[in-house]
Amino acid sequence: MSTMTLTRTESARSVDPAPRFTDLLAAEWIKLRSLRSTYWVLALASLVAIGINLNAVHSDLTYIDHPPPPMPGFPPYWYDPLFHGLSSIASDLMTIAAGSLGAITVFGEYTTGMIRTTFAAVPDRRGVIAAKVVLVGGITALAGAVVSTASFFGINAMLASRHVGISITDHGCVRAVLAYAAVVPVCALIGMALGAVLRHATASIVSLVILLFILPLMFGGDRYRWLKEIGTHLPLATVHRLTIRPESTTTMGRWAPSVLDSWITMGVWAAVAVVVTVVVVRRRDV
Repeated sequence: MSTMTLTRTESARSVDPAPRFTDLLAAEWIKLRSLRSTYWVLALASLVAIGINLNAVHSDLTYIDHPPPPMPGFPPYWYDPLFHGLSSIASDLMTIAAGSLGAITVFGEYTTGMIRTTFAAVPDRRGVIAAKVVLVGGITALAGAVVSTASFFGINAMLASRHVGISITDHGCVRAVLAYAAVVPVCALIGMALGAVLRHATASIVSLVILLFILPLMFGGDRYRWLKEIGTHLPLATVHRLTIRPESTTTMGRWAPSVLDSWITMGVWAAVAVVVTVVVVRRRDV
């Protein structure tokens, strides 16, 4: 009897403890770091995005120094640093880079077969996906914050001598900087969801491009309200709405969403992407 008890005790002690969440994060970081092309692409995209925003404002200095004469029936020319400094071109570049990174972290493991090794070592699939979400979301959020902050303060330092710059404390500026940064990790999470569902490199990236850039072209215009409202609730439309200053002449036309509506929409996209990723990875075979 004592021998059996001793054997059971020893076997219980020999079982490896369940990995902590920090261990899962460290493992995911090692995987991501081993793919040098992924984070180099994100870093390069961040530098290019900042350069695009700074160059856009630098190119406008001539028009600021010599504004065009007012046209009959139109208000005088008014330069909006936020609209020109946080450009949609740079935002599009960052979102496609972050979305591709998110997709690669998921479908890359299925393509190489590493996902089988991962789940054999850690059967808790939710923990593994949670670590991926936190890591990818954190890295892309940092990249988005760097681009947004550097662009805002860079363009306003450039415009200081022209006396048309704005302050971070001005109405709508903090919201614009936060939204410009937040859309990057949101698109990264969407990319993870597409990678989990499709498990194919080309299909995931093409689907991401269709969702971010093609669908908005189909749901635009002010003729049909239901079409317009679908378009305003797509991911990139939310950041466009949140970066518009209250004093700006730039608008989204009729039936534009409210600021709160755009924040909620952005959060829903992120939450749904995480849920889809977790559910698909848990229920589908590897």
